[in-house]
Amino acid sequence: MLYSSISLFSLLGVAAGAGTGWQFVQNGTTGILALEAMIVSPTLAIMFDRASNDPLMVNGHSAWGALWNLETNTASPLNLVTDSFCASGGFLSNGTMVGVGGNIPAIPQAVDGRMGIRIFEPCTSPSGAGCTVFDDPETVHLAETRWYTSALRIFDGSLMIIGGMHESTPFYNTDPVNSIEFFPPKDAGVPRASPFLQRSLPANLFPRGFALPDGRVFIVANNRTIIYDVETNTETVLPDIPNGVRVTNPFDGTATLLPLSPPDFTPEVLVCGGSNASDTTPSLNLSSQDPASTQCSRITLTPAGIKQGWEVEHLLEPRIMPEFILLPNGQVLIINGAGTGYAAVDSVADPIGNLSNADHPVFTPSLYTPSAPLGQRISNVGLPTTDIARMYHSSVTLTPKGNIFIAGSNPNNNVVNNTLFHTEFRVQFLNPPFMSVARPALLSMPTQIAFNGVFTVSVSIPPNLSASSIQVALMDLGFSTHAFHTGSRLVFMQAHLSQDRTSLTFTSPPNNRVYPPGPAFVFLTVDDVTSEGVQVMVGTGASPPVADQGVKI
Repeated sequence: MLYSSISLFSLLGVAAGAGTGWQFVQNGTTGILALEAMIVSPTLAIMFDRASNDPLMVNGHSAWGALWNLETNTASPLNLVTDSFCASGGFLSNGTMVGVGGNIPAIPQAVDGRMGIRIFEPCTSPSGAGCTVFDDPETVHLAETRWYTSALRIFDGSLMIIGGMHESTPFYNTDPVNSIEFFPPKDAGVPRASPFLQRSLPANLFPRGFALPDGRVFIVANNRTIIYDVETNTETVLPDIPNGVRVTNPFDGTATLLPLSPPDFTPEVLVCGGSNASDTTPSLNLSSQDPASTQCSRITLTPAGIKQGWEVEHLLEPRIMPEFILLPNGQVLIINGAGTGYAAVDSVADPIGNLSNADHPVFTPSLYTPSAPLGQRISNVGLPTTDIARMYHSSVTLTPKGNIFIAGSNPNNNVVNNTLFHTEFRVQFLNPPFMSVARPALLSMPTQIAFNGVFTVSVSIPPNLSASSIQVALMDLGFSTHAFHTGSRLVFMQAHLSQDRTSLTFTSPPNNRVYPPGPAFVFLTVDDVTSEGVQVMVGTGASPPVADQGVKI
């Protein structure tokens, strides 16, 4: 019984023992606006807001950081120093979570976060008790002020930090940071100028970047795309997103690196939603009622694929500010966003509610099946509809349990109640059908796996599953911020189930470029029924920069 990338059950839109189907379940409140979120342990997610007037308190003032306990569905405050508003982050190769960038604070309890580096080291407490954030801007800080920046882990286990702006601007990036830097620093701490970021002005905030399996980085900003070579500091220009569709803030679409599969791990990028509006139109000439784009564009990042260019298909509805979530069976969840308008607040001619630049929330998610034929990849059959708007400043992430954590939404400058599109503290979970049936389990996963290794682990397979399809997914669950899941990654591992169904043998990724070294969750999917994820460290667990590991492909 060998690995397969997408099961027959997924293509048919059903699951073995389908249980109660997809369900939204509301459970708990975050206490702070969860405009950024990341899974940091099997039981905890970290959340960040701006330093403002959130109801959750710490040390006598409003908190703007918190841990969400996935077991109790409760939030506990974190004491931060720098303002984390509209920041980014990711894991290092040693398992440390690093948040980068931020804003000038609105309250005296915080300090300027634009050069902020917030460090959350691995914490073994299931409840988060004793877990803290190191946040000392005098000791550790970025080289440049960055607001609306992006970050991703690269092949040596460090963070690559891309773009942003220096100061607050009402809509377009009129005070840009057209450079790249790294944490830990490279190049003696001197940022690298980016001609690409200069070309992609003025709508290049939160660039979407993905580490490719050869170590280079794909980046999309505005409607322009490149492959950036970290080692040679060179850019390869790729075709623009078709039809003038723009996909980065303030015209937020979303993007993902599709699952990588052995033996070739051929990279493909999917970009959906955004806006067809011109980036030369003054924002006050734009409307919250302008339709968002339905366009999805997909490209294969091989010489032949680049020559062929982008393949276009369409969402079921227009979406500005959607977000993609990679699922362990290889499908992509499309969730959140609005049908009209733009990202940011109070900068178009006709804001809705209090300050929202967008209107007509999209309440029903869709599923994208990468292996399905063009025109048949997107469906919402069997997907539920919520009544909670998730628009600007929302977050969403897959959890180790296999369901989807959804929080936030606040198209306002601080906490605002009693208005259309108010500050949203309610947490929802989107539960896949397998959450209500007997599930497979990984029983003896090692805590650390080397590259290009073969591992045999004990498993439990429910007797009602025929095990005609076996998938083993190695996943970075990513950092959710502003309609983008930075660092999100899924690498399928070749796997074989023993004849007696009690052990599973799998082969880890060949090297640290296919999966950048660092923490991951492993999920086992049998006949489209997915196990809970088990956390592992991939590679040596050393601090960055680390040397190449494994074998070349």
